[in-house]
Amino acid sequence: MTSHPQAPCAVRRVGSTDQHYFFGYYNKSNWHRGGRYLLAQQVPFKDAPLTPTLEAGIGYFDLQEGARFRELDRTRAWNWQMGSQLQWLDGLGGRQLIYNVRTTEAEARYPHFGAVILDADTGERRSLPLPVYVVAPDSRYALCVDYRRLYLTHETIGYSEPGAPFDLPRAPAEDGIHRMDLATGESRLLVSYRQLRDFHPKPSMDKAIHWVSHIEVNPSSTRVLFLHRWTERIKDETCFLHRLITMNPDGSGMRLLECSDHPLPQLDEAFDPSAVGTFDYEKSEYQISHPLWRNDRQVIVWGPHAGEIHYHLYDDAEGGAVQVVGRHVLTENGHMTFSPVDDRWLLSDTYPDARTHERILFLYDMRTGARHDLGSFHADPALSKENRCDLHPRWSRDGRQVCIDSVHGEGRQMYIVDVGHLTGVGPDR
Repeated sequence: MTSHPQAPCAVRRVGSTDQHYFFGYYNKSNWHRGGRYLLAQQVPFKDAPLTPTLEAGIGYFDLQEGARFRELDRTRAWNWQMGSQLQWLDGLGGRQLIYNVRTTEAEARYPHFGAVILDADTGERRSLPLPVYVVAPDSRYALCVDYRRLYLTHETIGYSEPGAPFDLPRAPAEDGIHRMDLATGESRLLVSYRQLRDFHPKPSMDKAIHWVSHIEVNPSSTRVLFLHRWTERIKDETCFLHRLITMNPDGSGMRLLECSDHPLPQLDEAFDPSAVGTFDYEKSEYQISHPLWRNDRQVIVWGPHAGEIHYHLYDDAEGGAVQVVGRHVLTENGHMTFSPVDDRWLLSDTYPDARTHERILFLYDMRTGARHDLGSFHADPALSKENRCDLHPRWSRDGRQVCIDSVHGEGRQMYIVDVGHLTGVGPDR
């Protein structure tokens, strides 16, 4: 493993170890805007195969009352990577949060799945007819997909369901990314899988099943990015093909930023997908992974461009510039985000080293090109791909702290890492 300057930081566990806690993905902060409350999901186990009956507690840690966990609800619509898509609704007043649930609505667009908006102050609960994938920063709308399709194509980020595997159409015209109004619950289809297949088509798409993931909305809620993926062999992630696409939140103005279509020798009948290691897919030279908005116009992503794979920064414009970020120090895939108060600072991590099983948490200085390793955290090699625990680092709103999920200590827990002394963000900022 390449050595980088060490920048030791104070690390403390949140809450007790009598239960297991995690938040999930890296793409949103679990801190409330006031800094006191930290969202989490609570489970009684470190590791379990996901079934439709498995429950997780929904709640928050009160960081001013000894990090006591308060459970608000329970859900059976979750996975180890993204949780229940639990998040604060920052565009609304008070302490309102949203998360996915299972329902009795068999006639819904996605049967038995929906979402809930819960007011943590009043207890008021409002149901929505679609499960959310991402919520716009202004909290006016959410973008939604079929988690059954994700469970079939990319089990790690789907929701288990009785009767799987399902016989789903490969590129339907009636399904894709839906936009749901959070005030009314009304929804409409923005872009279908058929449209995506026909948008700058490739021969490899003809027999493939299609899906989308990593949908993200820019800070002003005016532009959307997502990964369009397709494959003929869903059980082997090295056969996944990828495109990075942006569009307006009404589905117009679709733009192709990157495509990693490439030959797939793995489709040969003699290929053994069981020989593929847990993290081989994440380290593929063709992987387009973990895109996120730096600001309203720029997108950072791990992926190939011009024959090389790096952290790349894209200008979301026709013929926009593409820059390599950290060519010699950011050399592997990670979960990256920029500080909410100073986008000079890029936060990310690595996947476990194949020999030591250590994962590195680090900051990268966009101004100087320096990488600062914050700590190394052991990953349990006994965990499967579906049940693993990535660090998924998330910034506090003031840019002084980072929250991670990890299994390096007593079970699956959440930890806070202090970084203000590195980023220059003082306690009074």
